[in-house]
Amino acid sequence: MSSSPLNFITLITILIPILRLPTAVTSDARATLAGNLTCGTGRATTVSFIPTFVQAMEKLSTNLNNSNNNFATTNITDPNLPPFYALIQCHRDLSKTDCLVCYAVSRTAVPGCLPRTSGRIFLDGCFVRYDNYSFFQEDVDPLTDTRNCNSSLGGVKNENWDDFEGGFGGFNRSVFELVDNVTKLAIENGGFRVLEGDRVYGLGQCWESLSKDECRVCLNKAKNEVIGCLPSREGRSMNAGCFLRYSTHKFFNNGDQADGGTSGLSSPGAKVAVVLAAVAFVMISSFAGYAAYIRISKIREERKNMGMLSSSFNKSGLKYKYETLEKATNYFDISNKLGQGGAGSVFKGTLPNGDVVAVKRLFFNTRQWVDEFFNEVNLISAIQHKNLVKLLACSIEGPESLLVYEFVPNKSLDHFLFNKDRVLILSWEQRMEVIRGTAEGLVYLHQGCHVRIIHRDIKSSNILLDKDFSPKIADFGLVRTFGADRSHLTTGIAGTLGYMAPEYIVRGQLTEKADVFSFGVVVLEIASGKRNNAFVEDTGSLLQTVWKLYKEGVVSEAIDPLLKGEFPEDEALEVLQIGLLCTQASAALRPSMAEVVEFLTTKPENRQNPIPIPHQPPFLNARSLMSQGMGSSTSSPLTKVGLSYTNTSQSSTTPSSEWPLRIDELSSS
Repeated sequence: MSSSPLNFITLITILIPILRLPTAVTSDARATLAGNLTCGTGRATTVSFIPTFVQAMEKLSTNLNNSNNNFATTNITDPNLPPFYALIQCHRDLSKTDCLVCYAVSRTAVPGCLPRTSGRIFLDGCFVRYDNYSFFQEDVDPLTDTRNCNSSLGGVKNENWDDFEGGFGGFNRSVFELVDNVTKLAIENGGFRVLEGDRVYGLGQCWESLSKDECRVCLNKAKNEVIGCLPSREGRSMNAGCFLRYSTHKFFNNGDQADGGTSGLSSPGAKVAVVLAAVAFVMISSFAGYAAYIRISKIREERKNMGMLSSSFNKSGLKYKYETLEKATNYFDISNKLGQGGAGSVFKGTLPNGDVVAVKRLFFNTRQWVDEFFNEVNLISAIQHKNLVKLLACSIEGPESLLVYEFVPNKSLDHFLFNKDRVLILSWEQRMEVIRGTAEGLVYLHQGCHVRIIHRDIKSSNILLDKDFSPKIADFGLVRTFGADRSHLTTGIAGTLGYMAPEYIVRGQLTEKADVFSFGVVVLEIASGKRNNAFVEDTGSLLQTVWKLYKEGVVSEAIDPLLKGEFPEDEALEVLQIGLLCTQASAALRPSMAEVVEFLTTKPENRQNPIPIPHQPPFLNARSLMSQGMGSSTSSPLTKVGLSYTNTSQSSTTPSSEWPLRIDELSSS
């Protein structure tokens, strides 16, 4: 096959009309909706649930393809992933091909339940369900069992029953007799039976995972339910472990089709199907060959760039041998693991000279954009400030990319604010030191460097505390640099919900005032000891709570009760005022970080102007933001290259009860 894109497109152009040829295949996968998509009430607590869902659906497809009875299950019980169980049951009269078609259709509908942790859907030919516990032997469920009496054959008004002996009464008797018989026969026939009665047709199917007694319980309940559909000409009962249907038109295949059906390869339809399968194989192979050609071309280009990058690193002094860092962390021993974020895991390491460092092991390969990667690493390595974590070195030539940071022993700020098991409560003086130090670090980023740097992800889990509990801003993976006279409009929104400025989320407008907003949220968290839950439904956000107490003049109620009143009330009022100033909806009304530092370090009697009175902060919710359309992250290679000692499950990947949720992590999923 030629590797030319033009030739590949020509091939596809030739093949597509062939695939559109009419066929004589008369099989019916019955991939029509029998009941509404039903979703559970639980919500996923980590963004890893979505990749887990995709992985499980792929495994389920493979298991179904290898199954001999139109039934398959799968489960994922990795301790590092959310528990996941899934089931597919096709009715046994379907051929394997029709079963796979029915599953394919249901698989496109089930994701409509995400991020709910459970969902199920009944099609007329199959049933698919996923959940976060093992449900494979459930027979009935009062909360979800349902029936569908709607008929595509017409309603019951002005119905003509002359085709039934005895009219309307005769029809009812026929349905009663059919449903009773198909239920009994299915129970005795391994959980499946189709039956033709007096001008009525029925099908009963239990899931293969049920025992005979469980199947009996399920189908007997379904029988009682479906009878309630009369006088409709069609009825379906859909329980947790079975399906029962009657109709006045024949909807099923004769015999047990699970092993391939009764149609042989000599039929015209089968011949056409074989030809189409062969054509499809050629088409897919052609696409795979072209994709391989493109991939090889990219690899060659990347190797060329890697050679240039290695030369640059050698000259910069940033380069470290992978083997050295691997040994320093005792080969990434779990006992040395400090935490995990959206970009990778952080490990404590001891270099040959005795220096203790934090080594970030990246989850992804950054070689696609090597030039940008080097430029940003070079920029961050040039940052020198006591309140910023120092990037010491990199390793890019091993099996994975590594970043080396200075080691900060006291973990992250959120560990001391929100951890239920914390043994140390930060005093008011320590909290003020963290607030001042963080503000000074941001002033350096905004004004003290040779370029203006916007962090974009200021939050409590990205503020590390050294041995003296002085703050160090970490995780520069989302930084952006701009000239002093520029703001930025972007469709690549990245950051953490709950800390992101409204103008940045909604309009993509990025200035240093976005960092000011995030800093204001952190200030209120430090003072109150509560996490900002701005996007939890039906719960007032921290901003809303503090604003209400501030307006009422009840400052002490907004301060962390664990301090037991040991704080100067005047200073606490100013801190809340500064936090609310920084989180105002209008970016123009927010102070600069330099002004914030002045507020924090100058005594009231020495200030030229008093601290301004804040306006009401924005009370945003997730639904309104989603409706306005948040962009996905399209940022540079360092979008996820940062340092955090905080466990992912507690900081940056929890979309429901434990916000915040990091946008760039969502978009990568």
